[in-house]
Amino acid sequence: MPDRYLMAMTTTDARSDAERLARDLVERRLAACVQVLGPISSTYRWRGAIETADEWLCIIKTTAARFDALAAHIETNHGYETPELTAVPVDHGSAGYLAWLSKATANP
Repeated sequence: MPDRYLMAMTTTDARSDAERLARDLVERRLAACVQVLGPISSTYRWRGAIETADEWLCIIKTTAARFDALAAHIETNHGYETPELTAVPVDHGSAGYLAWLSKATANP
C-alpha cells in the first residue's frame, strides 16, 4: 500500500524555536521538509480574552505513518502550553516529490 501524505502545521512565538523544531523534525525523519514562514499575525481566543501575536508558521511535509510520532514530539518539545498541530491530506503531487517524501521519512 502506498504512503498517505500529509501537510501538517504548527506555530511558534519565536523564529529560533520554529527553526529548532524544523531541524529536529527533519533529523528524526518525522518530516521530509519543514518550511518556516513569518512573522505572521495570529488573532485567537485564549483564557477568555482575544489575543493578537506575531508567530512563525511551520509547514511540515510528512506521511500519515509518521504523524503520531510527529505529534508526540511536538507535544513534548513545543514551548506552548497547547501547541497547534493540524494536518490535511495531500491527495495529489508529483511522483518524484512524493517518492522523495516517503524516502526522507522512512525509518533508517
